Amino acid sequence: MKIYDLIILGAGPAGITAAVYAARKKMDFLVLSLDMGGQTAWSGDIENYTGYQFITGPELTSKFEEHAKAFSAPINIPEEARDIKKENDLIKVITDKNEYVSKTVIIATGKRPRMLNVPGEKEFKNKGVTYCATCDAPLFKGKKVAVIGGGNSALDAASQLTKISPKIYMINIAAQLTGDPVMVENVEKSNNIEVLNNSKVKAISGDKFVNSITIEKKGEILNLDVEGIFVEIGLMPNSEFDKITKHNDYGEIIIDNRNSTNIEGVFAAGDVTNVPEKQIIIASGEGSKACLSAFRYLLMHKWSG
Repeated sequence: MKIYDLIILGAGPAGITAAVYAARKKMDFLVLSLDMGGQTAWSGDIENYTGYQFITGPELTSKFEEHAKAFSAPINIPEEARDIKKENDLIKVITDKNEYVSKTVIIATGKRPRMLNVPGEKEFKNKGVTYCATCDAPLFKGKKVAVIGGGNSALDAASQLTKISPKIYMINIAAQLTGDPVMVENVEKSNNIEVLNNSKVKAISGDKFVNSITIEKKGEILNLDVEGIFVEIGLMPNSEFDKITKHNDYGEIIIDNRNSTNIEGVFAAGDVTNVPEKQIIIASGEGSKACLSAFRYLLMHKWSG
């Protein structure tokens, strides 16, 4: 079986940046990922990625892909990691399609949307319930919708929907919106967004598609007529397949300042780790650090096979 210098799991900002660095270092590497761009592809307007005063998530994802292709980075999409094992000095990666062996691995699998876990959510997924406003907002043109959450993701979703939907309910379990002040201000100034704080989703209903959502607000049960529900209540790390590194209480992979995990040869980068701030530009920087650490490890380590 072929032995790679490096396998990168994930093709979001951390994984793609690691791939560009690996290509420049002439490493024999492979990228395995479910998709291109990760959470970046779901993002709306991005105004804090250095070099771009304004760019959309899909546009930045396209730039990532172009950059990787310019270096002929080998990327297998879609391919999902299912397990990772350390065998002697080598690391085996098992996916839904194949098995691979490498001297080093960078886990950059990012995060995924957290679910509400209420009646009707699973039944109406992709039938009115969605987790990506950037992807799906145009499908709800002219329809009343609900956005669940009060952080930056929810605020971004609501802002995108103001141009599409005549009425947007923001259902926030907390006492107030918790996102960046400039984003909160934009939402509060909007004429077609109604913020419902101290509110909890109880159920989602419909026929073939969603037609209402039931919430509880300060003990009162309310039924809102909506045809779309955008769930924006946070993210969970895609780390379940990794049973060899140490995770924190949130399931994030614990790394040091060189992106090393507790397992030699296994590095991690981006939102799947315990790095405190989850930002595209931070994930990109972490991807470069992880690759440089893996490269240094390759130079200094001797393999027994």
